[in-house]
Amino acid sequence: MITVHPQYIKDANGQKTLVILSVKEFDTIIDELEELEDIKLYDEAKKEDAGARILFSDYLKKRKKKNP
Repeated sequence: MITVHPQYIKDANGQKTLVILSVKEFDTIIDELEELEDIKLYDEAKKEDAGARILFSDYLKKRKKKNP
């Protein structure tokens, strides 16, 4: 769990309009969001995976034939 210590800036009506975080806290949040995005993309790709695989060496041979 991420611990943050936000500070708020309020407008003339007393409504919170902005949040101030330390750079370290902000960077931690961004890192966590990127990690979650990677997990989401992996999960989506895993759902679409039909299981077909080829050897890397076979891929290279096929590519060489296309682009001599």
